[in-house]
Amino acid sequence: MKVLFAGTPQFARQALEAIFAAGFDVPLVLTQPDRPAGRGLKLAPSPVKQLALEHGVAVAQPQGLRLDGRYAEDAAQARAAIEASRADVMVVAAYGLILPQWVLDAPRHGCINIHASLLPRWRGAAPIHRAIEAGDEETGVTLMQMDAGLDTGDMLACRRIAIAPDDTTASLHDRLAALGADMVVEALAQLAHGPLPRTPQPAEGVSYAHKVSKAETHIDWSRPAEVVARRVRAWAPVPGASTQLGGESLKVLGCEIDSYKTNTDGRYGHILSVNDSGVTVACGEGAVRLTRLQRAGGRPLAARDFLRGHALQPGMQFAGGTSSEAGT
Repeated sequence: MKVLFAGTPQFARQALEAIFAAGFDVPLVLTQPDRPAGRGLKLAPSPVKQLALEHGVAVAQPQGLRLDGRYAEDAAQARAAIEASRADVMVVAAYGLILPQWVLDAPRHGCINIHASLLPRWRGAAPIHRAIEAGDEETGVTLMQMDAGLDTGDMLACRRIAIAPDDTTASLHDRLAALGADMVVEALAQLAHGPLPRTPQPAEGVSYAHKVSKAETHIDWSRPAEVVARRVRAWAPVPGASTQLGGESLKVLGCEIDSYKTNTDGRYGHILSVNDSGVTVACGEGAVRLTRLQRAGGRPLAARDFLRGHALQPGMQFAGGTSSEAGT
């Protein structure tokens, strides 16, 4: 069975690795155009493109797939390559482009999407981030028969996993990527012997995982410690939760609730204590201990290493902090 593949980041690469390992014929891979990366901002291929080239598979990188759109020439070339592949099915994982109807109809068995949530919850671009931010106790992977809607297609398979109290987007991403890779290989093996059973998504429980905006990543110290900690974990490592101290921007990439510290004077955003285990900061309710930080242009560091070069002291105030005397 011939399997087209469309994907871009590491999440998708893991699925493609599993498809290669299972011995499926992959005549063509679609991925996003090379993007500037690193300090030198040199064009770099996506993780999926790197893997495809290692296996000697042809790669198409259209900037768009609409035949009547801005990138119509790219789309026409991609269409010719897709049709020439005579694929049985296309697997899509975090590709980054909307697939028009002609793409959905091109393979004999259509397009199967690997989506990192329990649909219909968290349709959209950032399901892992949003599940952690919302405090969900579980998530999972849904294999979906793609249609023209935004993650609205029939479900082909669904598996659940628990979200651990210390999970970040990075740690949860890795488990979901491995789960999705296993699931899609199993589905392709079944598809080789006949159609996959399809279940329409429930009408209830729909929510949308909108892309994380830069404004959302600024830590609001007036929120309860539980909310601050969830958002730090949800934004780690990318885009990273941010705050400012003395006009300097800092990223907070790790934290935990400090159950031994309380915000007794109504202030929030000020540092309560500093030691090798972290920097404890008052929130609107309770406090959090910052355990991993990063200066602009620097490397992420554990709190102990960060404090060797940064003299943080109790009483210092992070931007966004205030006191009850200010009327908040």
